[in-house]
Amino acid sequence: MTWSIRIPVRSYELDALGHLNHAVYHQYAEVARVEGFAAAGCAWDGLIAAGTAPVLLTSTIHFRRELRAGDTVDVDLRIAFGTGKTFNADSTITLDGTVSAEITCLLGVMDLSARRLLADPQAVLAEHGLDVDKLE
Repeated sequence: MTWSIRIPVRSYELDALGHLNHAVYHQYAEVARVEGFAAAGCAWDGLIAAGTAPVLLTSTIHFRRELRAGDTVDVDLRIAFGTGKTFNADSTITLDGTVSAEITCLLGVMDLSARRLLADPQAVLAEHGLDVDKLE
């Protein structure tokens, strides 16, 4: 399941060398996750109102190509569920079809009262409207 959003690189997001700051790549992946979940029918604010929330457990990035102000990138989202309490929400950032960064993220869904990960994140997200078929 893949979904994508276009994001312009803004001048204030650059580092001292004129490249997109490393932390902003992670922010772009976060934009794709939040917007992608909403596009799939599951707004994160609804999850939080119900006492649950997606939580980022790990995030790894591999930089492949620099980005500069004025570039417009495509950031995709791929969600993959397995068994257990975690799932992947990975992104690739591309410029004109060339990979600029690959971001791998491991998430869970937390019960905000108990402060524990829920056993079946896919079921919880589906209960709140997540339809991964809408991401294709």
